Formats: sequence, structure tokens, C-alpha cells
Amino acid sequence: MKIKTFLLAILITFSAFAQKLSYPPTKTVDVVDDYHGFKVQDPYRWLEDFESDEVKRWVDEQNRLTFDFIRSTPFYDKIKNRLTELMNYPRYSVPVKAGERYFFFKNDGLQNQSVLFMREGLKGKDILVIDPNKFSEDGTVALMNLSYSKDGRFLAYGVSTSGSDWQEIRIRDVLTGKDYDEVLKWCKFSSIAWLPDNSGFYYNRFPEPGTVPKGEENNYNKVYFHRLGTPQSEDRLVYERPDAKELNFYPQITEDGKYLILTVTHGTSPKNRIYYRKLNSNDDFIRLLDEADASYDFIGNKGDVFYFVTDLNAPRYRIIAIDVNKPERKNWVEVIPEKKSVISNARIINDHFVVVYTEDVKHKIEIYTLDGKFVKEIKLPTAGTVSGLSGKQKDTEMFFGFTSFCSR
Repeated sequence: MKIKTFLLAILITFSAFAQKLSYPPTKTVDVVDDYHGFKVQDPYRWLEDFESDEVKRWVDEQNRLTFDFIRSTPFYDKIKNRLTELMNYPRYSVPVKAGERYFFFKNDGLQNQSVLFMREGLKGKDILVIDPNKFSEDGTVALMNLSYSKDGRFLAYGVSTSGSDWQEIRIRDVLTGKDYDEVLKWCKFSSIAWLPDNSGFYYNRFPEPGTVPKGEENNYNKVYFHRLGTPQSEDRLVYERPDAKELNFYPQITEDGKYLILTVTHGTSPKNRIYYRKLNSNDDFIRLLDEADASYDFIGNKGDVFYFVTDLNAPRYRIIAIDVNKPERKNWVEVIPEKKSVISNARIINDHFVVVYTEDVKHKIEIYTLDGKFVKEIKLPTAGTVSGLSGKQKDTEMFFGFTSFCSR
């Protein structure tokens, strides 16, 4: 009865406030796109220009209306105090190992952003790497997109302002705590792949504003190589597809340091392509998978054999192997076939497949050899979900997070 009364009070309160709300006016513009002869109106296109002063004013007015409404409700303080109580406990992220260093995030409880720490060895002391709470007084500058060099000496990290997808990439010497002078701009959802010798990294970015027509700033993604200690203006162009301006290219280097892989995407489509070349080569990239007929998630290699998690003819996903010396489809090998359970995550750790499956809403972890033989299931404490699977191909340890569906 108490719950019904409370819900009724909420409905009455919201209804009363809703009648008083006066929303800021939102103008419309005459914009029409022609898609293969089909006219599509887009009257709110102007709202996509996040740098526009007019859009910023519109957002500020919307936020002012929203927060004034929320804070004026009679149960605001009660809900806020209860949520504060529930959130006030220390929590950690899954560690990521680079060389002999372990990196992890820690939040004391009510910190606006979690703080990045490092340990020299698993049982070493916690060493502060970056505290993003000190980026700005109002907490609107966030730490994103971390990439550690192979030995953990250097960290390339993205900084985002006011929730923007656009990032500036900076480089920190973990041992000294100092940042290099260069700042890499025009990055959004960028991938960063360090060379094994720490001399620099590959990354993808969008064109500098003014170098493409207005409205094309989110097209013409390119891969560059940045050498540590040099300005961005000296970065070397590695790959582009001006004939396919809507494609994005995400570089990664195989853990054996042999290949440079490009995962190629088109917008938000889950179907992707895979290009590659030898790391020490300047040859053209080989388009191993270029039909965009399925999702292909590259999870590692053993020499010239590449392993992928794919939904090709397998909506619940399976793992396949492609030998790049004989890449024709007839030579593809199904290593772990599709099962009743859905593959949620998979990595190669200690030269074994570690596969997280979703079955009946809960997760389970299974271990397989690289030729697909089942080894064992890792028993979890109870029903729940696995997050943050961490480990590399030659590691003899791995980490993962686990959350049960109910507290104890």
C-alpha cells in the first residue's frame, strides 16, 4: 500500500510540474538529403554542429529546465541521499598488464571520475598515474581511450571535454609522470597501436577542419604514424581510402609484432572488413576480408594464422581460423563452432581461447586449446555477469570482473 501511495504521489507531482514547463524553442531548418532519388528531410541538422554557439545555448537552456525541475521535486533530497549512500564504497577496475606493470582504476566511493594507478609487480605499491578529477574544476574533462606501450613505460591517453566524442591524445612517461609536448588532435573513437620498441604508434584520426568541405569532418578517416617526441604536423600518413570516405580504420599490432591489422568499419554497422600487412613493410595493405558480409573480431594470431570471432552463418558467434597464405574461404577452419550459448567475449590468453558465453541471461567462462579442444570451465561464485576480461597471449595469468545479480 505504501508503494502504491508513493507512486501515486510521484505521478501527481510530475503531472503538476509538467503542466508548468515551458520548453526552449527549437527552430527547424530547410535541409533535404537525396538518397538514391528518395528525399529525406532533416529539419534539426543544425543541432549536429556541437561547436556552434547557438547549439551550446540551446543545450544550456535544456539543461537548466531539466535540473530546475528535478531539484524542485519534494523527494529530490531523499533520493539523492539514498543514492549517495549506495554509491559510497571503494571499487576497482580489472587490471591491465603491460610488461611487468599492472594498471587499474580505483574510486574511493564518491569521486567524480576513477583514478588511474599502477603497480610494479602484482603485489607492489599503488602509484598514481593520472587523476582526471584534476583536469578541470567542474569535472567536465574526462580521461578516455588508454593505450599502454608493450613494456608499460608509456601511456597514450585521450582527453574529452564536456562529453564530446572528440578527443585530444596526450602521451605520458609513466616513470616520470610527465607528459610529452605533442598533442594529437581531430581524434574520435581512435585506436592506438604502439610499436614494440616504444618509438611511436599508429593511430587513426579525421581531417583537420578546413581541409575538407563543411559537413565532411566526420568522413575521410586516415591512419597515421606518430613518432614519440615530434609534433603532429610531422606524422606520416599510412593509409587512406578517399574513394570510400565513410570508412573508418582502426589499427592494431599483433602481439608477436609481426603484423599491422586494420579493422575497417562503415558507420555503426556491425559488419566490418579486415586489412593487414607485415609490420616492417611499406607494401600495400592486403584486403583479407573486404565484403563486409559479417562481423569479424580479430582476437590474435599464431604465426600466419589469424583467429576471429564471427557471426558469419552463426548468429550466436563462433571462432574461425584463416591462414593468410591461403585465405580462400574453402580453406577457413572452424575452431569453435556456434553453440546454444552466445559468445559475449573471447581472448587468447596463455595460448588458449578464453571464451565468455551468455547462457540463460548469466555468464560462464570456458577454456579451449587453439585447435578447439575443450579444457575446462572456470566456475563462477554464483549467477552473474563477467566484465573486463584481461590478459595477453603469452600471459600465464588473467583477470576478470564479476557481478552477481543480488547482493549478499
